[in-house]
Amino acid sequence: MTATYYFRVAGFPFSVSLPGACDIEELLPSFFPFYETSIGAEEPLFRFFAVPLSQLPCSETKELIDETDNDMGHLVLYALSDGYYIEIINNGHLHRMFAKSDFSSVEAHIQWDDVNAGNALSSLIRVAYAQAILRHDAVSIHASAVFCNGQAYLFLGKSGTGKSTHSALWIENIPGTELLNDDNPTIRILNGKAYAYGSPWSGKTACYKNVSFPVGGMVRLNQAPENSFQLQEGADAFVALYPGCSFIARDEHLRNSLYDTLTVLAGSVTVGTLDCLPDKDAALMCNRELTRKQ
Repeated sequence: MTATYYFRVAGFPFSVSLPGACDIEELLPSFFPFYETSIGAEEPLFRFFAVPLSQLPCSETKELIDETDNDMGHLVLYALSDGYYIEIINNGHLHRMFAKSDFSSVEAHIQWDDVNAGNALSSLIRVAYAQAILRHDAVSIHASAVFCNGQAYLFLGKSGTGKSTHSALWIENIPGTELLNDDNPTIRILNGKAYAYGSPWSGKTACYKNVSFPVGGMVRLNQAPENSFQLQEGADAFVALYPGCSFIARDEHLRNSLYDTLTVLAGSVTVGTLDCLPDKDAALMCNRELTRKQ
């Protein structure tokens, strides 16, 4: 027996089908702000099916294209002739997923005896979501995001740069600021305008808000001995945003879709780089420079 659940993130509906014995609220607690009882006749962005290992389609001929350790565990990505095969290995447990080339349908085998099975399930859904939205003028971006005065502001940078710290400094020092998402907000282009959305994926911070705001600015942070803000435009703005985006670089269709989205972002949103200390002055400088044109 299978149970199907519906969720909507950044306006994109998708379905998750699990064995009936699974406790969806225990496995995916961060998803319930995005839960919908039905999406009617609307076509989902993708359909996710949890299946027995014997039913998981996978070609014996696969090409290794990426292998990395991140917050999801040890992730291995293979290209197949008709899609992608993903493995997540965490504490000795192996979880697998097959996805069509456009990520419209994915099938996964979850080791339910893993105490972290919910994290693996969430991570595999996140991989599918991040790729599927690329063809729809949207991108999942590694950033910490806040909102203030009806605008969203996103802080990008390498792990350990201080993205969460910078968000906390805005919240502490700029009245009316609240956290939108602390790890993987979605940016979507609608009628030529960029909007930032909360998501079920917020790193170690439990912040799962089903809200959105126009993007007021995006900043790449760099640790430095003093605070200095530089406005980035054109190609420089594109380069500042690119590293934070979740996409399969070797996939021409997904890559080109991302480039189109980033081109709109770079041309319509205030983008900057901030060499900074983890202090109040850095937050105030960033806020001042991003809101200067508003």
